[in-house]
This record gives sequence, structure tokens and C-alpha cells, in this order.
Amino acid sequence: MKILVCISHVPDTTSKINFTSDDSQFDANGVQFVINPNDEYGLTRAIWFQEQQGATVTVANVGGPETEPTLRKALAIGANDAIRVNANPTDSFFVAKQLAEVIKNGAFDVIIAGKESLDYNGGMVPGMIAGILGYNFLNSCTDITVDGSNVKAIREIDGGRETISTSLPIIIGGQKGLVEEKDLRIPNMRGIMTARSKTLTVVEPVEAAINTKAIKFEKPAPKSAVKLVAPDNLDELINLLHNEAKVI
Repeated sequence: MKILVCISHVPDTTSKINFTSDDSQFDANGVQFVINPNDEYGLTRAIWFQEQQGATVTVANVGGPETEPTLRKALAIGANDAIRVNANPTDSFFVAKQLAEVIKNGAFDVIIAGKESLDYNGGMVPGMIAGILGYNFLNSCTDITVDGSNVKAIREIDGGRETISTSLPIIIGGQKGLVEEKDLRIPNMRGIMTARSKTLTVVEPVEAAINTKAIKFEKPAPKSAVKLVAPDNLDELINLLHNEAKVI
């Protein structure tokens, strides 16, 4: 079984975020980047398939040379090899088009992508890849087992969970539940050293339309000052909730 894990290179949530060029571009200076959390759950599940069923695990992303440390970390965690599409990930469709080409050329059976990335939270790439390739698709996946060409998966839905039977090839949008946080792998020294000799292939992008453009980014408005109301002054509390907060 051949598994491809799509890896997004995203800012750490503790990083201070700024924008440049009249707030039209993200400023990456001084920002620490990490593997997208939803992708890391998927990678850890793929390593489980590697250990339990002899699967080969490839990781791929769309990005410049600055994303290679993130791919090397995925290799240190246990992926067999990596592919970097040498292009700026301009929008979801462009990224999906590039990854679809990687999948087609590699004849992968299972493709695991995070259901959304931590940076833009678009949640569109896995479904777009499935649409381009005509593969089975399952979003918000929390469990997956593969027996030959048969797949059994569980996904979250409003008010519960849904169990689905389908077949390979399949693309899933994964999330926490594929593994738990305690199961995430931290690269050890042996993994880090081994990752240096693993193959990281750089491929050029295929032609794809760029359908969207970021016009402006805005930070959330600063939180207003807190108003404290005495415990025995219920009339004032009701007045503030009704006339100022407008929640009642």
C-alpha cells in the first residue's frame, strides 16, 4: 500500500503575526513554522500503517525551499521519502492541482490531508484533489482501516459519527481522532540523522489557473476593556447585556 501525506508548512500558533505591502502579504520574518496539526495526525496514522501493514509513506507539499525543514521533520518522524512542488501555494485550487499531479504520477492508494490548515483554514484542498482525480473522498475523518482494497472509515458529523465502507483509492481529510495528541511522534536523534539521507525530490509545478487573490488581511480587533458589575447590582448587569452587549 502506498500512502501520500500532504503536509502544510504553517506558522506556529505562538508566533506573532504581521502583514506587509499595505496588509496584502503575510510577513514571514521571525515566524516559527511547523507541520500543520491536522496533517501531523495524518502522518502519525500513516506511520502506523507503515509499521502494521508494511505501507510506504511519502510526504509532499507545495512550497519553496523554506518548507524543506518541515518535510525533513516528517522524514525524521518516519516517512520514507518526500516530494516538494517548487511553487508558491497561491490558493487552494493551485495547491490541489499540484498535489493531484503528484498523486497521479505516484499511483498512491491512500492520500491523507488535514481537513484544513492552521493558516487560512480554507478546508478545500482534499475535496478539490478528489474532484480533480475522481477518487473517493471522506472529510473530517477520525479513523480509517484498510483491508486489501476495502476501506472502513469513521467521520464526525453533526451530533455524532458516521461509519462508511468504501474502496481504494481514497482521499481523506483527517483530524484529531486519527490518533490522539499523546500518540504524536517526536523525532529522535536516530530519526533526525536518518532523515538527512532520505530522498527529498523537488519537482516543478504544472500549469494551473490562479483563481483567487488576497486583497487585504486584517487582525482581529483588540478586546475592549472589561466592565465589572457588583454581584448585587443585577439591574446594571441586565442593562449592559441588553443595551450594550445586545445579547438579551
